[in-house]
Amino acid sequence: MDLVKEIARLKEEKKAVILAHFYVRPEVQDIADYLGDSLGLAQMAAKTTAPVIVCCGVHFMAETVAILCPQKKVLIPHPGAGCSLAESIGPEDILHWKAKHPDGVVVTYVNTSAAVKAYSDYCCTSANALRVVEHIVPEKKILFVPDKNLGGYIRLRTGRDMEIWQGDCCVHRFFDRSSIISKKREYPGADILIHPESSCSTDPEIMAMENVFFYSTSGMINHVRQSGKKEFVIVTEPGVIHRMKKENPQKTFIPVSDTIVCSDMKRVTLEKVLHTLQMEYSPVVIDKTLQEQALLPIRRMLEV
Repeated sequence: MDLVKEIARLKEEKKAVILAHFYVRPEVQDIADYLGDSLGLAQMAAKTTAPVIVCCGVHFMAETVAILCPQKKVLIPHPGAGCSLAESIGPEDILHWKAKHPDGVVVTYVNTSAAVKAYSDYCCTSANALRVVEHIVPEKKILFVPDKNLGGYIRLRTGRDMEIWQGDCCVHRFFDRSSIISKKREYPGADILIHPESSCSTDPEIMAMENVFFYSTSGMINHVRQSGKKEFVIVTEPGVIHRMKKENPQKTFIPVSDTIVCSDMKRVTLEKVLHTLQMEYSPVVIDKTLQEQALLPIRRMLEV
């Protein structure tokens, strides 16, 4: 069976749309109707009229789509695909902080469970976290969860009074000062594009370097598209390079590491996408009350 053709046939038959994150396997990216980062996937989910959405990514992404689209069937090809950030915090942690700071504001990174989002004031992604925090009145104390590296980067950029949860990404935690300096020496003329989840995101030595930029994955793609440079060191999960190469075949992309990958993102395969469309198994179902509570911070994120 030609997997790609059969997926296309079933997608048309069921009026389904396939959303995929930049970190999934290249062959899965190639069949997606929309490819994006967490913010882009949420935005597309909010706009689509398709009755069935296949979300190719990890579980919190499918949950976010289900929160935004309660009337649609949301399917995830690998329900067990998790996230170290989402697993580092629970709703009881948010409630405990709010009891201590009743006037405080909880800003929650999208890499969290629906239950955590439900007790949050704002949701954000790496693409709009800076704008979300700047949107909150300066007098308010902020709890930023769960990524300590993104939170530290935002605190440094804004100067805001923020408490930061000490979670981190199982991939980006390895992208430290030594790995960046090594690539800088090897490719002195390259632009270095760093995801703010990386452990070097608040390192003064790295931030002072020439041709170093901090971006979400979609921000990296836009920078590459618009830049006259020919070489780029990519400091994030290397799956995003597939899209970069397709759009810019004349440019060279160097992953800071091609062995440190998100194994959960790679669990989504063409075979699993096909099986998901065939059987419509493992729909992501969110309790109605929880869905309504979690929708408010997500809507605030999309508005900002």
